[in-house]
Amino acid sequence: SMTMHPCTNPWQFYWPTDNAPVYLICRYIGALGARVICDNIPGLVNKQRQLCQRHPDLMQSIGEGAKEWIRECQHQFRHHRWNCSTLDRDHTVFGRVMLHSSREAAFVYAISSAGVVYAITRACSQGELKICSCDAHKRGRARDDRGDFDWGGCSDNINYGIKFAKAFVDARERMVKDARAMMNLHNNRCGRMAVKRFMKLECKCHGVSGSCALRTCWLAMSDFRRTGDYLRKKYNTAIEVTMNQDGTGFMVADKDFKGTTKNELVYVENSPDYCLMDRAAGSLGTAGRVCNKSSRGTDGCEVMCCGRGYDTMRVKRVTKCECKFKWCCAVECKDCEDTVDVHTCKPHKRPDWLDLT
Repeated sequence: SMTMHPCTNPWQFYWPTDNAPVYLICRYIGALGARVICDNIPGLVNKQRQLCQRHPDLMQSIGEGAKEWIRECQHQFRHHRWNCSTLDRDHTVFGRVMLHSSREAAFVYAISSAGVVYAITRACSQGELKICSCDAHKRGRARDDRGDFDWGGCSDNINYGIKFAKAFVDARERMVKDARAMMNLHNNRCGRMAVKRFMKLECKCHGVSGSCALRTCWLAMSDFRRTGDYLRKKYNTAIEVTMNQDGTGFMVADKDFKGTTKNELVYVENSPDYCLMDRAAGSLGTAGRVCNKSSRGTDGCEVMCCGRGYDTMRVKRVTKCECKFKWCCAVECKDCEDTVDVHTCKPHKRPDWLDLT
């Protein structure tokens, strides 16, 4: 009998087709065998299929990483008209948003690429993969601004995570040489480098009564939220580009731009406003979205509802209150009920003449 798998439909992989980055792989590769699984994931190019068959355990790590970066994307855009949500859970997760070379697509490629690096690096350190482990180069003595220390513990093998992510994620884009492929490769790299940017030195002190006479240190990745926050800022300052005439690279659309695009997200097309449901553009619209009546920002009702107005509902909310610490060791709280106003965006009003036809 076949082992049960977590997907509702055995071949319903959340994986890219056409222009979409790495998504969620169902975690039952071990149950069916790598060749069967890898041959049936839609949208993989040959190089990706080969890597999948050679390293099925890495593919499971990528699947775990996908959940993480999708959560992070939705956290970063929770107060925006485009909130990184999906269209009917279609198999490309972000559906047709990815068909446009917009700054939202730039962010998704960067954060998904970062998610692959993060997941594989973490799996290496936790001993879950046969092909990699801790970073073997971090040996002997070294020095930082606090003095000498010995490399020890398990340094995260970020370079292996980056190497595999580059080989796997970039394989699709390397098959064509158009503006979109170049945009994707550039943003993939930005995502990979964002994880490396936040590597931190963690140390343990040795010595009499905890003095730091001797230190053992290792390099560790920071929480993925730091990568998400960084890429979210890069989304805000993303640069519009066009392909150069000989097709070997791109140039900045703004002729007055001074500087380099190396560490910036880039996009080719302007974004839709995401106000109305438009499946072709990958827009879910904002009808029914909760908004903040008192905010003047992107989460405020005026901006979120695109000037259509909002409905207000009174709802009862239960929260924990009057919490007391009880020795030892528990916190006891009461359930308190209060009534709050929840504001949601009105739907788009159809013109009257549409009802007459």
